[in-house]
Amino acid sequence: EVQLVESGGGLVKPGDSLRLSCAASGFTFGINDMSWLRQSPGKGREWVSGLTAFEGGTYYADSVKGRFTISRDNGKKTLYLQMNDLKPEDTAVYFCAIGKDGSGARGQGTQVTVSS
Repeated sequence: EVQLVESGGGLVKPGDSLRLSCAASGFTFGINDMSWLRQSPGKGREWVSGLTAFEGGTYYADSVKGRFTISRDNGKKTLYLQMNDLKPEDTAVYFCAIGKDGSGARGQGTQVTVSS
């Protein structure tokens, strides 16, 4: 059974940083492209970032480019999202998902709230 478990969310102030983690199991993590999505009330689901399995290519939404960094540790079967210079508009539930575009299975999400 595919399982994706996100962690690392929380309440932070504008300009702060957070690192999200996604622990994967039940599939061959190392050969799968992965991504992060987010969803906030009134905005729907938004693709945030993707990472390919073999080429190591990274892709970002314009809204987070230069502030967020996606990475993976295949040995630990874990996907990460380093988020710097957080803004109130980054407030959302963040999900990891299989696939560069996030079209595959995804986890339950972790809440990130950016507020002063």
